[in-house]
Amino acid sequence: MAQAPTPLQAGRRRVAAIDIGTNSIHLLIAEVDEQLRSFSVLLAEKATTRLGERDPDSGDLSPEAMERAFRTLRHDCQLAESYGVEQIVTAATSAVREAPNGGQFLNTLQEQLAIAVDLVSGPEEARLIYLGVLSGMAFGERPHTILDIGGGSTELVLADGSDSRVLTSTRIGAVRLQREFCHPDPLPAERRGFLQAYIQGAMDPAVAELKRSLLPGEVPQLVGTSGTAMALAALAAAEDPTPPLKLQGYRLSRERIDQLVARLVTMTPEQRRALAPINERRSEIIVPGALILQTTMAMLGARDLVVCDRALREGLIVDWMLRNHLLGDRFSFQSSIRERTVLHLARSFGVDQNRADRVAHQALSLYDQTRGLLHDDDGEGRQLLWAAAQLHTCGKSINISAYHKHSWYLIRHGELLGYSQTEHLMVAAIGRYHRRSLPKKRHESWQLITGREQRRCVASMALLLRLAAALDRRPAAVIGTIRARPLQAGDARVLEVELVPQQAEPGEQPADLSLERWSLRSCADVVLEASGLELRVLEPG
Repeated sequence: MAQAPTPLQAGRRRVAAIDIGTNSIHLLIAEVDEQLRSFSVLLAEKATTRLGERDPDSGDLSPEAMERAFRTLRHDCQLAESYGVEQIVTAATSAVREAPNGGQFLNTLQEQLAIAVDLVSGPEEARLIYLGVLSGMAFGERPHTILDIGGGSTELVLADGSDSRVLTSTRIGAVRLQREFCHPDPLPAERRGFLQAYIQGAMDPAVAELKRSLLPGEVPQLVGTSGTAMALAALAAAEDPTPPLKLQGYRLSRERIDQLVARLVTMTPEQRRALAPINERRSEIIVPGALILQTTMAMLGARDLVVCDRALREGLIVDWMLRNHLLGDRFSFQSSIRERTVLHLARSFGVDQNRADRVAHQALSLYDQTRGLLHDDDGEGRQLLWAAAQLHTCGKSINISAYHKHSWYLIRHGELLGYSQTEHLMVAAIGRYHRRSLPKKRHESWQLITGREQRRCVASMALLLRLAAALDRRPAAVIGTIRARPLQAGDARVLEVELVPQQAEPGEQPADLSLERWSLRSCADVVLEASGLELRVLEPG
């Protein structure tokens, strides 16, 4: 088993990132310097597992592909543990995202390897790629367009040094197109023309959205990441009179790319395999990947391409650093991505922001006061509780009746950047169970939460939100402070809650909180059933 190259020094932390892609699984082990707020790569490995080779009829991940991935992930986990990492952050992308048995595959990984894999959405994948590129490239004052051609999807991002403006993901990739279109090989001219037209049609919505987001006079720099771009750069660099020592920052003109593509599309598989700069598996999928790059570049009107060797796996490291408050400066705007995406979604559904803020404040106050009583959360649930509190009434935009069910649907299908799929589902479920019945096995919203700890978190956070929402009876704020404390009354365990009204203006009487106390008492049966605690609401005086 591999050993850590050096012992961990003070102020240093180690973390591993695993990117489970359609074609390959990437492992990166990084050492984070807390003082410099940066990271260095200790180890980077890649294994071609071909998860994208799915069953042609059912679309399921094949047993053979899952076994290849399982063996690789077991090896990666052992390597990461040997380096003494404190956490392994893992993301699965389009192959697992689209497969009907993708969730079952992730559950197996959780049970047998004890790794929790985040199933990221297309836009979230694009955001992570942006973070990875931003960590290794200075954007300056110029906007950048990032093109990441994966095995099953292609991400197109418009961003500057402070934020991402456009995050898109399109369901075309090198493996997908090779499987569906690249037969015979090499492609006849007519077949190649059809494939280019297909790529253009698929990429057109993303390109159009990006162009709409450009300011007058802006000409973004195109950045290519991941396998296809790096392979084309390696081919071009090998022919340079003085080849560069590394490909990071290597620039290819559009004319040079056109020349490379023209040569590749006429080669046989054997001829492509003989090209030293690309490996055997890349030689099988380089043509469709290169056609995506060439076609998109033409659609964007880009004159050249700069390659970046950082992408999603580095983005996972950056995202981990953001979540652990280890980054600032140019990443400061990204550090608030969770908050901003929640507030954006709430605004789009017409949520009353003042009341949502009030409920969120009350829910977090109860969270802080009832640790060890209503929950044993370690901190992660607090963030999910805040998000659910902000969004719990969004279902009223559809119908007041049973609005909690509509809220669950809207949150689940909304875009929450910065959240994993599991966290996203947990936020939706917390919003769903803030009123009416407790979770039941037959509920789809409960069935989608598969982990025991995640279900426990959802149940306890939903109970806190239920209590906070019960206090939101009027349009105006009337409650100043909530005081919650445990009591032991004989054999009964009691949660005593006192409501203190807001301080009144001079000459006015404090608000009468009898309505809020009555509403809170209506939660007593649910509190008892969920926690075994008797809820007592104190009367004033």
